[in-house]
Amino acid sequence: YFLIFAVMRLTKPTLFTNIPVTCEERDLPGNLFNQLMKDDPSTVKGAETLMLGEMLTLPQNFGNIFLGETFSSYISVHNDSNQVVKDILVKADLQTSSQRLNLSASSAAVAELKPDCCIDDVIHHEVKEIGTHILVCAVSYTTQTGEKMYFRKFFKFQVLKPLDVKTKFYNAETDEVFLEAQIQNITTSPMFMEKVSLEPSMMYNVAELNTVDTAGESESTFGSRTYLQPMDTRQYLYCLKPKQEFAEKAGVIKGVTVIGKLDIVWKTNLGERGRLQTSQLQRMAPGYGDVRLSLETIPDTVNLEEPFDITCKITNCSERTMDLVLEMCNTNSIHWCGVSGRQLGKLHPSSSLHLALTLLSSVQGLQSVSGLRLTDTFLKRTYEYDDIAQVCVVSSEVKQS
Repeated sequence: YFLIFAVMRLTKPTLFTNIPVTCEERDLPGNLFNQLMKDDPSTVKGAETLMLGEMLTLPQNFGNIFLGETFSSYISVHNDSNQVVKDILVKADLQTSSQRLNLSASSAAVAELKPDCCIDDVIHHEVKEIGTHILVCAVSYTTQTGEKMYFRKFFKFQVLKPLDVKTKFYNAETDEVFLEAQIQNITTSPMFMEKVSLEPSMMYNVAELNTVDTAGESESTFGSRTYLQPMDTRQYLYCLKPKQEFAEKAGVIKGVTVIGKLDIVWKTNLGERGRLQTSQLQRMAPGYGDVRLSLETIPDTVNLEEPFDITCKITNCSERTMDLVLEMCNTNSIHWCGVSGRQLGKLHPSSSLHLALTLLSSVQGLQSVSGLRLTDTFLKRTYEYDDIAQVCVVSSEVKQS
């Protein structure tokens, strides 16, 4: 061949690590090992026994490539002959398990390449698949005699998974959805977590619950240095609320719903950046039966034997119209104020109505609101609602003081 092909992966250097060898002064080597470490230019002066030095070293092998990082490679074609070659075409493809990608910066052929001259190219690719990747580099050219030449080289490397992401969903009575994301660093080096955010679907607004207000400023719950050590796990929490246009239908949604996707950005070693985006997260919407009753407003603390107001929301989750009757049953501690057995009227599918109710408690302490009954006169079916919520009942003297 007239041409020589060279491919080198471009990575940032690493800090040189030196293994300290020392002994006590009474041992046979005496102070020899300590003196050698002090004279070693790679050690930190005054801290020679530390493995971490101040010098940088270039990578000696291909190294690990993790999903979400950018793969960069330097490709050089050198004319090692004493003849001029023509129509040189350099092509770089990346073969994965599912596709073949062209990474060449230009698809045009170089007219000629003189002796001892070279063609250089740098390719970049954000790795989006795990498993085996093959970099296929091919060169075609024409000699002075008109002979067409072609050769190629293969470079195989593995793409590893850097993070393990697990999610859990918690459904609140107020149609809010809480998402807990557990992110574990499964690499061998620390990570700086630059950003972990949730991009919600069109149905929801999201609020991040990973900061606390300190002296008027938001501070991360993980501290000012958000490093994630190898095999460590960190938990992020998000609250999703239905948008106003979807709020009325949120209570009757059935089946699987799309919540959104996580966007994770991190840095390793000397600032090498990586980014992962999960697929759309889905949750199974909770089942509320034919009729859902939820509390819109209720006080936290009430006075003993003094009336207080609550607001209930009743939603028809079935596919038929209901004619509802409200009954209120007293318990040992909770007493309802008003007329029981009143007609609420017809409630169409996916529709809701609000009820303002009054009750009082005759017992102090944490009391459970129970005793509501809804009867559908069409099917003669009764729906019972107990332990709807809890209120703290205190004497008026205690509350006033």
